[in-house]
Amino acid sequence: TTTTTATTTEETGTITEYTPGSAIVLRETSGPVRYRFGKTVTYVTRSGKVLDEKSVRTRIKVGVPVRVHYMGTGENRVVDRIILEQG
Repeated sequence: TTTTTATTTEETGTITEYTPGSAIVLRETSGPVRYRFGKTVTYVTRSGKVLDEKSVRTRIKVGVPVRVHYMGTGENRVVDRIILEQG
């Protein structure tokens, strides 16, 4: 038997590039980091409220601080949740 463990991790940074449905690049303390989008990505506020499509279009943009919830490492970081870090 083989057991594989999917490790999920969170990182915080400021959006420097954003391609809806494809990828997001964050400026983190270690420098810019690119994350690919999974099949579904949930966008939520800090309090956990899910954002609708219109809110995502207006609030998720370059310069906005976010936290990403992802699996994988290196070039294989796949995001499934993006948390807005501001009200």
